[in-house]
Amino acid sequence: MMVAVKRKREKLTSKSTLAASERKPIELPSGMWERIAEKAYELYEQRGRQEGRALDDWFEAEAIVMEEIHEARE
Repeated sequence: MMVAVKRKREKLTSKSTLAASERKPIELPSGMWERIAEKAYELYEQRGRQEGRALDDWFEAEAIVMEEIHEARE
């Protein structure tokens, strides 16, 4: 049984590695990075310009912008 599990794991790992090497970057709508940066800065200011949360602000801004894009496409 362990041999079968090990072989299956090796197969999955090989497929994952191959798929990752074949992946192409996702095309983003024009101006999206700028919009995320603006929104992240807005969040930073709303929090009173507290340092040390830049990544949190970026991820939150990214989610907000993605939702805006999704809503605009509906």
